[in-house]
Amino acid sequence: MNDMNDLGDWTPLATIDELQPGDRKSELVDDEPVLLVRVGEEYFCIDDVCTHDGQPLTDGPIADGEIACPRHGARFSLETGEPTCMPAVEKIATYEVRLNEGQVWVRPAPVADTLAAPAASSTEDQAVEQPVDTAAATESDPQSEEGSESDDDTAPQEAEPADAVAMLEALREVIDPELMINIVDLGLIYDVRQESDDVVTVDMTLTSPACPAGPQLVQQSKMALERLEGITEAQINLVMTPPWTPERMTDDARDKLGIF
Repeated sequence: MNDMNDLGDWTPLATIDELQPGDRKSELVDDEPVLLVRVGEEYFCIDDVCTHDGQPLTDGPIADGEIACPRHGARFSLETGEPTCMPAVEKIATYEVRLNEGQVWVRPAPVADTLAAPAASSTEDQAVEQPVDTAAATESDPQSEEGSESDDDTAPQEAEPADAVAMLEALREVIDPELMINIVDLGLIYDVRQESDDVVTVDMTLTSPACPAGPQLVQQSKMALERLEGITEAQINLVMTPPWTPERMTDDARDKLGIF
């Protein structure tokens, strides 16, 4: 490992030969549960908590650099922590991993500054350094301002695409008439994909293939999404794989049904 003279913020989690490819280990870092995973010759460390339901990711299947929540199917990138599949919409924290003196060390990854501009090339830096006199530019072309105002008055404003949080909240308005729990907390929503600016596709399931409320839930889900600004069409796919199980429910849904 390079430059590890100061190990104050690094925590050893395992020896290098302790984990074989495909193995994982649950530990605590600063009293927070983390999951150390070995994929091939690479090691990854993430928060061991699904941001959707607050439960562990420990036993979730891992494939293609992603870990899936074993209850609701949400997937997260092992490298970045970003959610790649609904119902999760918030990322999980990740940790830097280093190998040193036969041990695997981790520390919290630095939080990215979302307001910072991406790194620029040397030519881009030179262009940015040149100040632009916007007032002079406006004065030099008075017609540009008039044209802009005219365009603003006549051009229709396009609706922004609905975000994942808004879509999930809309689907929470759809209630299973037998269980009286919304379909998101029941774990019936497997995936929501933005196919284009105004078209979304939903993969959802039912508590059983013969559920009599199936057609009603599908239609209500479609209507709930199409009421959102920026969505003109919602395509609902009814899937039965993987089959629904009570473990997919949120804690709130389980409490309402008296399941402990």
